[in-house]
Amino acid sequence: MAIITEEPDSPNPQLRKSKPKPKPEPNKPTSPPPQTPSTSAPTKSAATTANPFQFWFYFTFIVSSITISFILLSSLSEQDPRTWFLNLPTTLRHHYAAGRTIKVQTAPNHPQVEVFSIQQGPTNSDSHVLIVHGIGCSSFAFKNVVTTLGSKNVHAVAIDLPGSGFSDKSTVVVEENLGNNGPFGGLLDVYDEIKEKGLFWGFDQLVEQGFVDFEENKVRPTKTKEVVKAIELGSEEMGKVLTQVVDSMGLAPVDLVLHDSAFSLSANWILENRALVRSVVLLDTDPSGAAFPIRVLQIPVVREIVLGFRFAFDRVVASCCMESVSGYEADAHRVLLKGRDGRRAVVGMGKNLNSSFDLSEWGGSDGVKGLPVHVIWSDKWSDEGRRITDALPQATLVAHSGRRWTQELNAEEVGESIYEFVSSLPKPAKQAVEEPIVHEHVEMKFDEATSGAHNHHHGHDGHDHHEGHAHAGYMDAYGLGHGWAQ
Repeated sequence: MAIITEEPDSPNPQLRKSKPKPKPEPNKPTSPPPQTPSTSAPTKSAATTANPFQFWFYFTFIVSSITISFILLSSLSEQDPRTWFLNLPTTLRHHYAAGRTIKVQTAPNHPQVEVFSIQQGPTNSDSHVLIVHGIGCSSFAFKNVVTTLGSKNVHAVAIDLPGSGFSDKSTVVVEENLGNNGPFGGLLDVYDEIKEKGLFWGFDQLVEQGFVDFEENKVRPTKTKEVVKAIELGSEEMGKVLTQVVDSMGLAPVDLVLHDSAFSLSANWILENRALVRSVVLLDTDPSGAAFPIRVLQIPVVREIVLGFRFAFDRVVASCCMESVSGYEADAHRVLLKGRDGRRAVVGMGKNLNSSFDLSEWGGSDGVKGLPVHVIWSDKWSDEGRRITDALPQATLVAHSGRRWTQELNAEEVGESIYEFVSSLPKPAKQAVEEPIVHEHVEMKFDEATSGAHNHHHGHDGHDHHEGHAHAGYMDAYGLGHGWAQ
């Protein structure tokens, strides 16, 4: 056996002999070497934990980028009226070419606006049917209804309300600018004063009296500016439109067909002008609101998607308005709603709806007693139709196929129902207002003979019967020259 002796520590540590490492036992697990503190970079999980706001930063950035992109896309897609008219689908061009415009005034201090209309049938008919569409819709939905009624010798008219369809959707309003408006109104007045009198006028005021004296300029001349505003039709404006349309086109006593939300906007006018109304047809009418979900036109990004893409608009109207959206009809409504900033006008009209309208109170008022009322409702919402009929004791109810907006597939059915109702009414007494209409007919014939500007429209769609309408004029093609009315 070898004897190992312990040597004294060497002064040079490099010459020290290392002890041999003992061999590990076969069945004994080896322990890992102790880890020394490391100053290396933190791991990926530690870095992620150290930035808790990273997700929200990227989320906010992406949402903001999408919103800005859609806003820019919307602003770049806006077209001037001429370009918009020239890019219309063929069906809308034909619809526009078959119509005419009249001018109405929605407010005393506002300029006149053009109202688009289509009509069929003889003007000397015993029945004068005026179809007024609801929010988001237009006369395009009732072109075949008008044709059906016209073929049965009923004078049928459908209009686009101001702010919808081919009617004017905005107007130029002159506003007074009195100054001192808002927190920066005073600064703007100072700036205008210095701009008018010069920069050295302000220095002279400071040198002479130590301040700029604006007391003498408090009473300033009223400034005006022209502002383009969307036409936001309400109950009062609707009454003015109906009065002027019925008067200018010689429709009294009129058989009103009120579609959807048009009833709540026209209810007060009916009470005040009972002598002008022979009957009322409520077509898919809901006094509490409109069929089209106006909310989708108010939300940024959503409204750009709905109006910018056909498939998105189809899905919206398929859920509430139209039975079938596979054809061109839904896209025509989208184009009319998007063009010439019609969205703002439709949203404004929706805000003016009377949500507190009481149908039972209206039906029991003295102004509508004895007024024939006919309710036509989709059979898919038959319960709603019965509820409205029960609130109006004098009303009758008929169901139709389809949904809340009339389409080609059920237009003839709706037209037949309207015809059966109006033809069952007693014939109106001849009124003394017919004689002035004859004189106006002669005057219009004279104007047309001297101008010769609109004769090319008389040869289609029965328009040779329409020349006797007072205050109405024909339009040139596709909005390049509108009709006129006095």
